[in-house]
Amino acid sequence: MNDVQKSESDPAERPAGKTTARRADLRERLVAAGRAAIAEGGLQNLKARDLAAAAGCAVGAIYNVFDDLDGLILRIGADTLARLEQGLAAPSGPVPEPADELLRLSQGYLAFARANKALWRALFEHRLAGGRDAPAWYLDDQSRLFTLVEEPLARLLPDEPAPSRALLARTLFSAVHGVVSLGLEEKLAPMPEAVLDAELERLVRAFAGGVTQRSPA
Repeated sequence: MNDVQKSESDPAERPAGKTTARRADLRERLVAAGRAAIAEGGLQNLKARDLAAAAGCAVGAIYNVFDDLDGLILRIGADTLARLEQGLAAPSGPVPEPADELLRLSQGYLAFARANKALWRALFEHRLAGGRDAPAWYLDDQSRLFTLVEEPLARLLPDEPAPSRALLARTLFSAVHGVVSLGLEEKLAPMPEAVLDAELERLVRAFAGGVTQRSPA
């Protein structure tokens, strides 16, 4: 029997590939089911039995592709981050002024949070069991979003050291997230959309104007 004939007839070769494909398909179905559950009712709506029913598998099969529900939630979070990153991608055309680009990114973040409130909220509500740190691959997904902010900051502050710019990007995100979170949750006071939009622009314009007056570290 030659090698070609062996690979075509050897049952040990084919099941491994089929098993991998089935696991990948089940993983995708579970992520889709989990995303739909969170979008409908938040993290508390994520239950193993309901996920299994939606994905068409046994409850135990969930743990054949994920170590635990935390692993599934992280994958859903990564999917949410990827969708946010796609939504924040720079449009074609002339490159805007740095302050305008920072405002565009901030407005895009607000728009995404408004349209995907439960999934967006889950990014910040979820905590890994036992106080574990998020895996490196997930932190890398988060870091890619910060690079979108660092690019206009590099043009706004060409003499600022890179580590300082990275810190500024995170500071701006924290400020924008705070305004968006408090505005959408209306925990302090009712916040009409137009008011929230205006306050967000005021924050970003003030930030961009203020950092240009700083002396490089």
